[in-house]
Amino acid sequence: QVQLVESGGGLVQAGGSLRLSCTASGRLLSRSSMGWFRQAPGKEREFVAAIDWSGGSTDYADSVKGRFTISRDNAKNTVYLQMNSLKPEDTAVYYCTPGSIATMKSGRYDYWGQGTQVTVSS
Repeated sequence: QVQLVESGGGLVQAGGSLRLSCTASGRLLSRSSMGWFRQAPGKEREFVAAIDWSGGSTDYADSVKGRFTISRDNAKNTVYLQMNSLKPEDTAVYYCTPGSIATMKSGRYDYWGQGTQVTVSS
């Protein structure tokens, strides 16, 4: 049984920062790549970032490259998403998910948590 709990969202002004956390339990995590995707109202789910199990390889959507940083602490079963220079178009519910980086980038997500809302005001 996979359980994922996202936290850290909130309301922030454009240009501000937030740090999202995702704590995972169950069989998976220390050997799984992890990632984040987001979904804004009325829009499709969008890949945001991914990190391999060791933390040595990361990938980002073009829309967040240079502004967001994904990291992980396997000892804590936690994945982080540091979001800087936030823009109103980053407003969405953010979800973490396990899976291969290629699968996540293709838009397929097998497990996710309840999500955390990020709202960026202009």
